[in-house]
Formats: sequence, C-alpha cells, structure tokens
Amino acid sequence: MSEQRWLPPIYWDGDAVAIVDQRVLPHKEKTLRCTSPRQVVTAIKNMAIRGAPAVGIAGAMALSLGASSMKAADTQTFKRKFVRLCRQVRTARPTGNNLGWAVEKVYSVVVENPGADVPELIELIRRRVDEILAEDVAANVAIGNHGKEVIPCGARVLTYCNAGALATGDYGTAVGVIRAAFAADPSVQVYACETRPFLQGARLTAYELAQAGIPVTVITDNSVGSLMKQGAIDVVVVGADRIAANGDTANKIGTYTVAVLARTHDIPFYVAAPRSTIDPTLPDGDGIPIEQRDPKEVTHFHGRPVTPADVPALNPAFDVTPHRYITGIITEVGILKKPFGKAVRKAMEL
Repeated sequence: MSEQRWLPPIYWDGDAVAIVDQRVLPHKEKTLRCTSPRQVVTAIKNMAIRGAPAVGIAGAMALSLGASSMKAADTQTFKRKFVRLCRQVRTARPTGNNLGWAVEKVYSVVVENPGADVPELIELIRRRVDEILAEDVAANVAIGNHGKEVIPCGARVLTYCNAGALATGDYGTAVGVIRAAFAADPSVQVYACETRPFLQGARLTAYELAQAGIPVTVITDNSVGSLMKQGAIDVVVVGADRIAANGDTANKIGTYTVAVLARTHDIPFYVAAPRSTIDPTLPDGDGIPIEQRDPKEVTHFHGRPVTPADVPALNPAFDVTPHRYITGIITEVGILKKPFGKAVRKAMEL
C-alpha cells in the first residue's frame, strides 16, 4: 500500500457508512457497509472500529444515519427521537472522550437551529458530521507536524497499541507523528508493542507502518524494559482515549507500565491526541471510566481456549498514566508541557 492508498477506517459510501473491519486485519481487507445506526453501534462495541477519534466519528455518522431515516412528521417528534438516539450512541463504549464529544457536537445542531424544519435539520446534521471528519484529519496532520520536532534524528521510536490512520479519521495521532518524522528523516525506525490481548500493535500498527515503508519491528509487551535498559529506545509516543484536566491520560491497558519504564530509563514519553480527547470536566484520571471487556478475549485465542476452563480472567481495556510520567501532550495547537493544568486550559481556549 502506497502513502496515497493509506486505508481510511471510516467513510461515506453513498448513504451508508463504510467501516474497515479491523478485526480481520492484517490478513484481510474487509469493509462493513452500515445502513442503520444500530449497525454502526454494533461495529463500535465489537471492535470492528476502534481508536477514540475513529469511534467519535463513527458515533457522529450513526447519528446522521438515524436522523435521515427517522420517521417524524414534526420537529418536536424528531427532536425527541433524536435525543433518545444520542443517548444510545453515546454509551457504545465508555472510556474514550471523543464519542461523547462528537455526540454533543452533532446534538448542538438541533439546539442551535430552533426554527429549522426536519429536512433542514437532517441536512445540517450531515454537514456537521462531515465537518467533524474533516477537522479530525486536519488535526492529525497538525499533530504530526508539531510532534516530529520531538523525534531525534535517527530515533528508535516505541509506540504502544494503534494510534494510526485506523484509529482516527485518517493519518493518525501517534503514528501521524511517526509519519511526519519519517518524511523528514528516513532513518527513523519504530518498535511496535504487540498490545495484548487484542494485538492492535502487532496487527494494525505494524500493518500501517510496513505498508507505508516505515521500518517497524514488533516486540512483545514484556520486552519493553529490557530494550530500554539496552539503550535501544530513544523516545516513546502513544495515543490517548481520554485526557483529564491535569494531564492524566487513559490509553490502552499496559501504557502505564511503558510510561513507568520510560521514566526509570530517562526516556521521553509523549502522548499524541487531538483536543477532542481532552475532558476538562475531570480534574484528574481517577474519574475516567475504565471499560471492562469480555474475559474470553484473554482466555481464548481465535475461539480456542488457552487457559484452564475454571480459572477466571480480568480484561480491563485501558489504564491511566499519571501526568508526572508524561513529558508532553502533542495536540493540533502545539505541544502541551508541564504544568499540564495550565497548558490544558490554555489549549482548550484556542
């Protein structure tokens, strides 16, 4: 796949939402064609689409699908049904901030246009959704341009989970930083953690980087400390699903461990995310809801059990990295530095 053929995770296919099924990558490229909001919500819940920005876009598109097919003879009926749909979409996955943010952005169309009739509201909602998608891609490119400045010449970059084009509208956040850095310095190379149990790093990040011609090596999650001790890692860049007002960051389970190891070995640890990932209503990471997923994702592999049948498993999908372990937060408006509380407030005002 050339740079021009970078695989967008979600796009309009006429009046349907096309979603690249990330569960079957890298061995198969399969697209789900969703014609109802229920189908989009199902794709979010079962991880056919994942990554906080991409999930936010999917939620927004689900609302547009629902609005266009809603049976409502008057605006009051439309608004009542649309509010109910917003609630349903918003709860598809709990941890990422972008989903709730996107739902609010789309719902605000109804609030801001009290005199619009139903056809006008449907058109305005679709327009807002298209803006959310376009703005996400532009934000990711800006994140890449800002972030490349923190990648040293010839750097060996470690990334965790998948924060690439597949996790966003396109281009990527953490992978966007890597793409921009590699374009400026082709000697950059990447270590991608496998990211158990769903293997987003091994399956998706490695897939994206390899297809873009960026040197990437997959490593087991538990080899990070050893590589850092050997001096094989120069900088860490990861994505985020929700960032609290003080900079505490939720990302895929295992990120906290990587951050602690990076601090121990004096390696810069950066988070790359658009401002839509920031939740200024949460003072710190203690209030971030952590999704608990099906234990079978841990106890089974390709449907086959790998643990004793009578042994339970825990499967939290995310953990929270305290802000003290984070060197900087790379956003579309620049790199936020400590103290993060002040930097976050300023960034959200821009």
